[in-house]
Amino acid sequence: MRDLGAIIKAYDIRGVVPEQLDEALAREVGAAFVRLFPTPGVVVGHDMRPSSPGLAAAFAEGVAAQGADVVLIGLASTDELYYASGALDLPGAMFTASHNPARYNGIKLCRAGASPVGQDSGLTEIRAMLEAGVPAPDGAPGRVEQRDVLHEYADYLRSLVDLRGIRPLRVVVDAGNGMAGHTVPAVLTGLPVTVVPLYFDLDGTFPNHEANPLDPANLRDLQAAVPAHGADLGLAFDGDADRCFVIDERGDPVSPSAVTALVAVRELAREPGAKVIHNLITSRAVPEIVSEHGGRPVRTRVGHSFIKAEMARTGAIFGGEHSAHYYFRDFWRADTGMLAALHVLAALGGQPEPLSVLAADFDRYVGSGEINSTVADPTGRIAAIRRAYDDPTLQVDDLDGITVAAKDWWFNVRASNTEPLLRLNVEAGDKATMARVRDAVLDIVRG
Repeated sequence: MRDLGAIIKAYDIRGVVPEQLDEALAREVGAAFVRLFPTPGVVVGHDMRPSSPGLAAAFAEGVAAQGADVVLIGLASTDELYYASGALDLPGAMFTASHNPARYNGIKLCRAGASPVGQDSGLTEIRAMLEAGVPAPDGAPGRVEQRDVLHEYADYLRSLVDLRGIRPLRVVVDAGNGMAGHTVPAVLTGLPVTVVPLYFDLDGTFPNHEANPLDPANLRDLQAAVPAHGADLGLAFDGDADRCFVIDERGDPVSPSAVTALVAVRELAREPGAKVIHNLITSRAVPEIVSEHGGRPVRTRVGHSFIKAEMARTGAIFGGEHSAHYYFRDFWRADTGMLAALHVLAALGGQPEPLSVLAADFDRYVGSGEINSTVADPTGRIAAIRRAYDDPTLQVDDLDGITVAAKDWWFNVRASNTEPLLRLNVEAGDKATMARVRDAVLDIVRG
């Protein structure tokens, strides 16, 4: 029996192929999925990794054997799979390992309407069924059909953001040899946008750099290309193209928190007074700007399942995370980097200033970025932080790890879901204060 605990994560199934994840297991997961969530059909997509088509086909076999039909959409971004799940009102499975290296693959599962499946909403039960043995099918098998939804997906996104009448823009897009090379041409063709492509060839071995824009090293080519081409901005996508990072005309990154605030303002102009979700490590500027524009900010834990659940509970119009995941009520509350990119293009093209000037209005504080520390006792280190900051003048909460806030700074320390890591984020009104707080907390975290 393989160690399922090593590959069934908080939000998906992910592991090394074939040692941890192979076609036999994918077939069993497909069967378990439809037994747990009885459905007339399941939509299945996959990314460009060499192992993805075989894994997706095996999963489809498991689904069909249990009597459910399968709609294979083939090569797709994760948000394209979410579109298909929402538009067809079917549960879905996306085969991707997102930003992980080439030897990995994984399965992102959702219920009909792109509702998330995580450890607290199905993955634990799927694991139990796999360990006990999935019951044999007892009826006729389902049908398997193929359907291309790429252009339907592109048309739907363009219906949500009006780019008619914007000034012409030049944008460099780094697809990282991932699925944005498939979706960007379909979405941006015909718009007043000239695309300069970087690494659009679909190649799951990632010959140029890993498709992980969270690592600054993977943004260097884009940062150099934007000013070299005289472009107005740059966009970088991760491997499954559900996250989008933005570079201004000078080659400098635009904070995902600033993008969150920018998109929030646009959505609030469309629906005044709406709720906007932000997780607890986004910039303090986000709830400030939402409130200033008449919206109601709602704070959540980090992670897409928490964001989506809170959006469903509150009816929020939009949500953003500092990891560059952006969630839209009009996109079945799912995350889509491409829709966020369209909002940035529309905002930039609808006024004369460069992106660096436009983004400055949404970027008020100095952040540390996420700093990871490997620790033997995460719980003990968080307790030590709590003792060190036991001060009645400070605000302390436990929504996700520990957050400590003063008038001119705040920090959050939380444990990783999958590794013996503590993750630190600090923000302050100036660089010196941020560095002082960062170093003091790191001294405690690292003992």
